[in-house]
Amino acid sequence: MFLWAGSKAGVGRNDGRSIYHKAREYEVLDKRKTVTALRAGEDRAILLGLSMVVFSVMMYFVLGITILRSYSDRVWTDETICTILNSTIMCEVNCSYSCGAECWKRSRYPCLQVFVNVNSSGKVLRLLHNEETQDSNPECFYIPKCLKDFTATHVIVQNISERLKSQHTVQCFVDPTDRMDSAILTQIYGRVAVFHSLFWPTCTLIGGTAIIAMVKLTQSLSITCERLSHIKR
Repeated sequence: MFLWAGSKAGVGRNDGRSIYHKAREYEVLDKRKTVTALRAGEDRAILLGLSMVVFSVMMYFVLGITILRSYSDRVWTDETICTILNSTIMCEVNCSYSCGAECWKRSRYPCLQVFVNVNSSGKVLRLLHNEETQDSNPECFYIPKCLKDFTATHVIVQNISERLKSQHTVQCFVDPTDRMDSAILTQIYGRVAVFHSLFWPTCTLIGGTAIIAMVKLTQSLSITCERLSHIKR
């Protein structure tokens, strides 16, 4: 009877130990799963941060050889006030528009010539819409899109002419070296364009760097906590 009781007590202890070990094993497995999930999340976060940094560097490279280069090479840099002297449609210029795949038809657009008096120097210059107008047709103030309907294009250019006449004076940009005999009304690659082109890549670079820094900080804090827990034990 005592042997049976002793064996029963031993079986109870063994069952208690086995339950404890099983609970301990489940706890260890849960910790391992949690650590694995955290490491996977940290790896994804670091990959995201690195991707954002690489993307921003590529954007800086592209912008450096396009917008920033055009901004540094610009000719019309001095901003001044121009008085409208004349705004007249002088002639018609031939152009071509697309009518399908490898199909082009000829049309026309009116050439609007605008002359201004530069208040800062007193010179009379031809006014152009922007830098691209100088390359397309420096004789005309504005180069509209070539359309099949010449009447619609004429109405657009006529409205621009009337608007310039009603303003009398406009802000314009001139060449300080006097190499160009024209002034422009708007800058394509001005300070505002440069700011907007650099704003989003800069935000992406800061965001990617912040993500990587936060992940590394979290990892260092977790390592410090583990060391402190081992010391306390």
